[in-house]
Amino acid sequence: MFSCVKPYEDQNYSALRRDCRRRKVLFEDPLFPAADDSLYYKGTPGPAVRWKRPKYSGHSPAPHRPGWGDARRMENVPRPGSAEGCPRADICEDPRLFVDGISSHDLHQGQVGNCWFVAACSSLASRESLWQKVIPDWKEQEWDPEKPNAYAGIFHFHFWRFGEWVDVVIDDRLPTVNNQLIYCHSNSRNEFWCALVEKAYAKLAGCYQALDGGNTADALVDFTGGVSEPIDLTEGDFANDETKRNQLFERMLKVHSRGGLISASIKAVTAADMEARLACGLVKGHAYAVTDVRKVRLGHGLLAFFKSEKLDMIRLRNPWGEREWNGPWSDTSEEWQKVSKSEREKMGVTVQDDGEFWMTFEDVCQYFTDIIKCRVINTSHLSIHKTWEEARLHGAWTLHEDPRQNRGGGCINHKDTFFQNPQYIFDVKKPEDEVLICIQQRPKRSTRREGKGENLAIGFDIYKVEENRQYRMHSLQHKAASSIYINSRSVFLRTDQPEGRYVIIPTTFEPGHTGEFLLRVFTDVPSNCRELRLDEPPHTCWSSLCGYPQLVTQVHVLGAAGLKDSPTGANSYVIIKCEGDKVRSAVQKGTSTPEYNVKAIFYRKKLSQPITVQVWNHRVLKDEFLGQVHLKADPDNLQALHTLHLRDRNSRQPSNLPGTVAVHILSSTSLMAV
Repeated sequence: MFSCVKPYEDQNYSALRRDCRRRKVLFEDPLFPAADDSLYYKGTPGPAVRWKRPKYSGHSPAPHRPGWGDARRMENVPRPGSAEGCPRADICEDPRLFVDGISSHDLHQGQVGNCWFVAACSSLASRESLWQKVIPDWKEQEWDPEKPNAYAGIFHFHFWRFGEWVDVVIDDRLPTVNNQLIYCHSNSRNEFWCALVEKAYAKLAGCYQALDGGNTADALVDFTGGVSEPIDLTEGDFANDETKRNQLFERMLKVHSRGGLISASIKAVTAADMEARLACGLVKGHAYAVTDVRKVRLGHGLLAFFKSEKLDMIRLRNPWGEREWNGPWSDTSEEWQKVSKSEREKMGVTVQDDGEFWMTFEDVCQYFTDIIKCRVINTSHLSIHKTWEEARLHGAWTLHEDPRQNRGGGCINHKDTFFQNPQYIFDVKKPEDEVLICIQQRPKRSTRREGKGENLAIGFDIYKVEENRQYRMHSLQHKAASSIYINSRSVFLRTDQPEGRYVIIPTTFEPGHTGEFLLRVFTDVPSNCRELRLDEPPHTCWSSLCGYPQLVTQVHVLGAAGLKDSPTGANSYVIIKCEGDKVRSAVQKGTSTPEYNVKAIFYRKKLSQPITVQVWNHRVLKDEFLGQVHLKADPDNLQALHTLHLRDRNSRQPSNLPGTVAVHILSSTSLMAV
């Protein structure tokens, strides 16, 4: 997976580190210098910020070299981009990447409003398999007091960005005021993993200020390469609907047990609500990391094993490292007497104000408004757990003078331009399948010149189309599902769909906006997802010899009635044929009045040849012919819906057979009518 990690901005960590060691200098990053531009995209610093290294070594700072380092040497005059005061500018004496391992308790939010990022880091810290991907070579990157000259002041971290893992290189100079880290920091003054990860993430975003206000879901995806699913607890009325609440808890338990990350928050409606503390101890407009999900056994001793009573519980952590929930099951509440000592120890219950606390899931749904689940999608066929087939496609909303080449048509509100958007087709090959779809727009960097990188409002619609569609849609068909439209970096939808072919149309909310996006489609079996680029059959060198389509016809077979019955009912299906092309429906079992709901589209060259719809009864040894109808499908025929009697295949004197078939027909001489 990480053999194809891409160096960010072509900075090769190994080569840079090797060069710094050879020249006995500490690395200074020219792409994210110790300067105001790395702190702010607008405004100016308040107190004097000094960039300091965790521990200054015997090396000299790097001399200026194009593409390698900053030209400034450490002088006795404080200024942005330099160390403070004296040549030796330590934050501490004995720095470490980790002190006593890595823990969700390590992190504390600093002066930038990035509780969303710190909450995601807290979740990450609880997952060894995940943080070791984000912090590669962590043993090698650790400070070695026995080899001080081996230290080069350079670190690197991996983040998943827009469909690929990138390796971000930073130097170890961190912003401080009065010798204290002003952003994310650890409980231990000499532990720096969280501050360094934050700096690498700020480099990706453009500056530290770009992290002020954000989305936990984005950080969770960047740490895992997974897909985030937001859940609105208020809109879903989970507090009052026990069945839905139990189903959600089971899904969260599954996500947590399979290595996913989860966060929760309470929506702040007004600016005054932001970070307002409620009487129950929870804070509005604040992201909490979910650090455990479990069913807790109530009772003591053997009684606990014989009783079936279990409580659905969630453990959360406030990124501030303090201020906890003070309701039922809070650290010192009497409810804990219902749980045995061994069970409490297994759950890691403490009575410290460390920001971590337990709540029943019922209370979580009562007090919190939003939950974000980040699924780590398993695509390995070697796994014992459910695996997914992933289709990953890059696309773009673009503008063009020719409307047929325009790809920025806006949402369905803009009917005149909607079908100009990019279109992607995929197949559901099981009778019914769970489909996960995620669209992500390319992250925008914040810069002094352009300001904060704002997201476009994006979303997508899914339409069930003809089983043999190969060209772009030009008219509305049955809408199978639709995402929300939101100015978020990612939009996710989980949906169950019956067998068939579907078209996804990702759009910006308003027409005329441009941007790149990544579409990810997860299904149980390969979906053959691909972009539809052509509006109609192409003209080729064979067109003059073989002819070019003169008519497009869409045939929608709705169902049948009165079919030849059997003791168990007919197990029937239909086949739609036209000029050598055919489409077959799924078998409808045990009914003489099946609903096929199958569509086909044909680009017709030989207009004299009718379209044939045949009905068959599926049998073990040999399928039985139940009848057929011929459709002229003339564009002048204005009767759209036809109910036709089935006939046999005798071309001279066809006779009626039991049953009728209902067919909806649409024909046009414009090949872009459907």
